Amino acid sequence: MRVILMTGKGGVGKTSVAAATGLKCAELGYKTLVLSTDPAHSLADSFDMELGHDPQRVVKNLWGAELDALMELEGNWGAVKRYITEVLQARGLDGVQAEELAILPGMDEIFGLVRMKRHYDEGDFDVLIIDSAPTGTALRLLSLPEVSGWYMRRFYKPFQTMSAALRPLFEPIFKPIAGFSLPTNEVMDAPYEFYQQIEALEKVLTDNTQTSVRLVTNPEKMVIKESLRAHAYLSLYNVSTDLIIANRIIPDEVEDPFFQKWKENQAIYKQEIYDNFHPLPIKEAPLFSEEMCGLKALEKLKDILYHGDEDPSKVYYAENTIRVVQVDNSYSLELYLPSIPKQQIKLNKTGDELNVRIGNHRRNLVLPQALATLTPSGAKMEDDYLKIKFTTVSK
Repeated sequence: MRVILMTGKGGVGKTSVAAATGLKCAELGYKTLVLSTDPAHSLADSFDMELGHDPQRVVKNLWGAELDALMELEGNWGAVKRYITEVLQARGLDGVQAEELAILPGMDEIFGLVRMKRHYDEGDFDVLIIDSAPTGTALRLLSLPEVSGWYMRRFYKPFQTMSAALRPLFEPIFKPIAGFSLPTNEVMDAPYEFYQQIEALEKVLTDNTQTSVRLVTNPEKMVIKESLRAHAYLSLYNVSTDLIIANRIIPDEVEDPFFQKWKENQAIYKQEIYDNFHPLPIKEAPLFSEEMCGLKALEKLKDILYHGDEDPSKVYYAENTIRVVQVDNSYSLELYLPSIPKQQIKLNKTGDELNVRIGNHRRNLVLPQALATLTPSGAKMEDDYLKIKFTTVSK
């Protein structure tokens, strides 16, 4: 299955681009699903039709769906939610408050990933297009497989084993005192099963032969800055970006003096997009005189983005974002981190893990065996790659 994640700063038009891309894929004969995981859904408005949690046919070969986080939560996390509710009620909260607090912050975003993995496993579609949350939220999701894996390996799995052994002994004493039961096997198994799904999803996300991110941006300073950060962070998580779409460019035929200054600024920022995202391919889409609502409007956008028999499901650009190169008696680990100054990057190695931090984004890289026993001895930025040298420790 080909997986395409459309993301960008809120309001740049990523939903319209996702819908138009879906139309083109369907036109070429691919069974295509456009799935909105953005909490503020607008995919139904874009297609100008009712959409729900389950895929609904839009046109031939094209289906649309809007994630219902509560339904996903009940299906994947229901036992845990009910247990947390029981604990909170025992502590004095009423039913409504307990149920609301049992839904942990960010769970709706997490289940967007679970839904994506389920469609991938089922294989009912040829192309899956994700109308993702705005870049900040989407990037936090990318760190979930590694962050959750760290906790699961070190804390949760040992605790799960201990709990299963102790529950039969302590349950008769515990419940009368605490007012709630110890967690059942169903409750204890759910988080680990969920982690296994997320871990398996990471392999899909980081396979740039089948999964790509497409960044939708506008020729505006703040939007470009966020898009550049997103590109760097995606590379940090080893997720490939294969295309940039510069949207809402004022057409040349607009000659009204009111737009003249806007056009001049857009010309400057459009050049920045080409310069800063090189060598990624870039497509342009104009600012339309009508809103992108309904199939007729989306057809216009589709024909501008994809010409003739052009296949939007192809991989437009494949970049190897992590490389290990042997240099004499040492190794170089090379991370593709475009447009990031070296001084913003912090490195720390613990055991067989290398921690790479840029701002508040972090990635734990489990090093290959060849590097795990070596020590980082220097780092430099060269051609958008962070090159970290590993050598043996001198005695």
